[in-house]
Amino acid sequence: QVQLVESGGGLVQAGGSLRLSCAASGSIFSSYNMAWFRQAPGKEREFVAFINWNSVSTDYADSVKGRFTISRNNVHNTMDLQMNSLKPEDTAVYVCKGRPSGDYYRPDSYTYSGRGTQVTVSS
Repeated sequence: QVQLVESGGGLVQAGGSLRLSCAASGSIFSSYNMAWFRQAPGKEREFVAFINWNSVSTDYADSVKGRFTISRNNVHNTMDLQMNSLKPEDTAVYVCKGRPSGDYYRPDSYTYSGRGTQVTVSS
């Protein structure tokens, strides 16, 4: 069993930056592909970024490409999301997920999921 706990959310002005972190328990974190998703009020959960187990492969939603960077540290069992040039439309609860069994951009593909951290971007 793996537990995922997100941190780093908060309130930031448009154009600002935040760094989210996802801490995983369990020694087999390093073998899992991981991803970030987000859900804004009244909207469906959407894919944000993906990273494979050894960081060789990453992917991003078009809406965050060039602004967000996903990374992971398999020694410390953490995954981060560096978010720059934030926009009000980035406001959402950000959730980290691990171990997809299907398409990595589908939130229901994942075995493990954190509770999320709130990101609010003011205009």
